[in-house]
Formats: sequence, C-alpha cells, structure tokens
Amino acid sequence: MPRHVAVIMDGNGRWAKAHWLPRTAGHRAGVAVLTPLLEAAGEIGVEVLTLYAFSTENWGRPETEVDSLMSLFLETAKGKVTELNERGARLRFLGRRTHLPVAVQGAIEEAEKLTKDNSHLDVYVALNYGGRAEIVDAARRMMQDGLKPEEIDETTFASYLYAPEVPEVDLVIRTSGEFRISNFLLWQIAYAEFYVTETLWPDFSPEEFCRAIVSFATRSRRRGGI
Repeated sequence: MPRHVAVIMDGNGRWAKAHWLPRTAGHRAGVAVLTPLLEAAGEIGVEVLTLYAFSTENWGRPETEVDSLMSLFLETAKGKVTELNERGARLRFLGRRTHLPVAVQGAIEEAEKLTKDNSHLDVYVALNYGGRAEIVDAARRMMQDGLKPEEIDETTFASYLYAPEVPEVDLVIRTSGEFRISNFLLWQIAYAEFYVTETLWPDFSPEEFCRAIVSFATRSRRRGGI
C-alpha cells in the first residue's frame, strides 16, 4: 500500500471540449471527482494524498480562466471543507501563498485551522505551486538562517521544504495520458512509481484509483539496489 499518493489532475479542458462545453465547465466537473476520490483513499488506507490544483505556470492562462479558477476554489472551499472536516481529513496547502488573491489566502488559513486536529487522511493541495519554486524557496530560507555549506545535507534541505513533515511520494497518478512531471514535487518524487491513464480527470473514478493502487502493489521498488 502506498503511504503517499500524489495526483496530477489533468484533462479538464479537453473533457469540456469533448462535451462542447466551456473550459470552466470542465474545471467544475473535475471538482466533483474529489469527494469520491478522498473517500476511496481513506477507505483503502492511503495516509497522504497530494493534489496538483494550480501551478506557478498556470498564471499564463487567459485572465478569465484564472479568475474563474480562483472563484471556483473559493466556492469549493466553502462547500467542501466542512464536509472534509466531518470525514476526518486534515487539509494543508503547498505553494507561494502570498501571490494568491487575499480571499483565497483567507480560505486557506480557515481550512487549515478548522481541520488541523484531524488524522484520518492528510490532504495536501498544491496551489500556486511549482517544484522548482519550492526548491528555490528552501535554498533562500537556508541562506536567511545563515547555514554554512557543510551544514547542508539532504535531510537538512528537506526540512526547509513547504511541508517537511510529509513522507516522500510513493505513487504519482497522472490523468489524460500525458507523460510529464509538470514541475510537480520534484524533490519528493525521487523514488516514486508512476501510473498514467488516458482517462481525463472529470471521468477519473474510485475504481480506477484502486487499479492504480493494485498496479503499484505489483512493482518491485529497489531504490537503486538489486
């Protein structure tokens, strides 16, 4: 059983296009997948689930789409956080928060505060997140703390990441058939297994999530050994 599963939720736009709908409808359909997915993860024993919601590169999308995504996040936070809290999920957010709209920053803080004592499933949402940005930010914080080169090793570096308490990723799931990491958790996925499916994110089901877990269970993880 993978302890930590990370998901690149891709294909909302293509799903919308295939259904002759605006891209915003695809993003909204993608949100509907979350509750069944979290239920499945908790039931089968996954401890940590990290979801790639909005990257540092996504600001390059049309302004109308970015605005709709931020509005959808606020709507989702209002409608889903209480439900997740009741299910025992602990919410945390990864990324450069200060670049987000003030209302979104407030929703993040409220969600983390409300769910901080839960322990059934840790859910990390990567929002305005980039793997390279995280590494750069960690290096900056080490310099600010005055660390000397000889004081820095992998353990020290990892302690300066956005969420140092999170175990490394065991399994990365990517929907929509793309074979790219897309600047996601570059440090944490060093020894992760990958599961790529042609399924677009709004069509991703708990059953396929379980198939990804089964696929992971059949693999031999040697971590450079024999």
